[in-house]
Amino acid sequence: MRRSRVLAGLVATSIAAAGLVAGGALASPAPAQALTASQATSSYDSFISKFWDPTAKYFYTCSDHLVHSEHAVDPQGGKYTDYWWGAQLWEMVMDRYQRTGDSASRAMIDDVFAGFQAAYPDFKANDWNDDMGWWAKASARAYELTGETKFLDESKNIFAYISTFEDTTYGGGIWWKNVNVGNGSLNEKNVATNGTAIATALRLYADTGDATYRDTAERLYTWLDSNFNRSGHIRDHVSGTGQFTDYDWTYNQGQFAEAALQMYVATGTASYLTESKSAIDWAVSNLTSSGTFLYEGDVDTAGFKAILTRDIRDLITAGGQTQYKSLLTANASQIANHVNSDGIGGYDWTAPTPALATQPVQSLGAGAAVAIMQQALPDNSNAIVEGSGVYEAENAVRNGVNTESTNTGYTGRGYLAGWNSTGTSVTFNVNVNAAGTYPITFRYAAAAGDASRQLIAPAGTATTITFPSTGNWTTWSTITAGVTLVQGSNAITLKLDTSAGNAAYLNLDNATIDLNAH
Repeated sequence: MRRSRVLAGLVATSIAAAGLVAGGALASPAPAQALTASQATSSYDSFISKFWDPTAKYFYTCSDHLVHSEHAVDPQGGKYTDYWWGAQLWEMVMDRYQRTGDSASRAMIDDVFAGFQAAYPDFKANDWNDDMGWWAKASARAYELTGETKFLDESKNIFAYISTFEDTTYGGGIWWKNVNVGNGSLNEKNVATNGTAIATALRLYADTGDATYRDTAERLYTWLDSNFNRSGHIRDHVSGTGQFTDYDWTYNQGQFAEAALQMYVATGTASYLTESKSAIDWAVSNLTSSGTFLYEGDVDTAGFKAILTRDIRDLITAGGQTQYKSLLTANASQIANHVNSDGIGGYDWTAPTPALATQPVQSLGAGAAVAIMQQALPDNSNAIVEGSGVYEAENAVRNGVNTESTNTGYTGRGYLAGWNSTGTSVTFNVNVNAAGTYPITFRYAAAAGDASRQLIAPAGTATTITFPSTGNWTTWSTITAGVTLVQGSNAITLKLDTSAGNAAYLNLDNATIDLNAH
């Protein structure tokens, strides 16, 4: 996918993008819903009714079927989903079919494929090998689910093309783009391209018995593992003269885990399974908010979580790792509790999805919400998903506040830093089973002196918290305040308002709510 689109997700962390409204309050939450088979079915049906065009055999980009500037690319100027979004939504359809085996979603597998071929009669009319790689991988899955050789042929043809862009630059790997090959200032090699290629090659090996696919996968995996895997923390890409860049996207963790899992399935070597679990475990420990996978933005990044959770589903099914079942169910229940009145889920699984009449929803993010509900096992519980009560600040919804990881002693993967501009804020989406006043503890560093911030919660008035100086940036302290919460979803916001106190710099590490004390 285009890097400019992905980077937009890095800055698309404003309160408006997450579905919050002024003052830190959320839209009124719907009653808690059980994650049942019927809920999974209704989520899919609602999605199809809002986003599918049966005449074009294509998904609309947005729920209002209009072109919006933030993603005005590909079919009809962006009216319909672009190349790689289509592959992800096709996978969502297959998630449904794999769960139910129903004739309607089986027919939809054919229809989505036909719509793609009509929009892109030459699959090579795309500069991005990762975009094509998603279709190659999905096509192999479609063949395995249906036995239709047209899907196998498509997977083989696409993979044959993108594999020609493997070379020894940076030690190996397939180039991200099929233009500017060899030019590290205009191109790169990344997990999105190579992790997907490994998984596809091994599925084709299983489907055809052709050992050249296995050999390609083994070569790519050796390179990827050696260069990108840091004890389960997966790097994003290498470019330039060999410089690595780290973006902590959920789908990077997922695609490496899937590659390692398929290596295990193909070879039976236990170390591959260990590496697959390690990548998932890192994501669970570092890319969640109280146990729910974090909000990563809109546009492209809104679809990343479903790729990770699909890979976790494969790890459960093909790797026998049943310890992850409850993780998927909790995440699916969380978004099931936050669909809007149209039955559509949004980009932040911990917060209510805005009404479509108020804010159009993009199909990739909405499709991710549908996908997790197909992938998870229903628990039939109406309980609100509270999680652990620990909310890493770097995983919260940020408005004008950056993150860093240079000062030692933080938890998670970093902390909020450089925070001294009025109007900037961080919001923690908190879900509780019972209304009441809860203690919330913030872990912070304040080396520039006492720092004041406003604490805003939906059920109470704004109060000012003063964070006492810690003397230096590697000394961390805590401060606890009471916060009044409603049953269900709450947006707890810390905001810098210079009229309310000292605007000194503040580094914020995390927030913890004692869910049993209210």
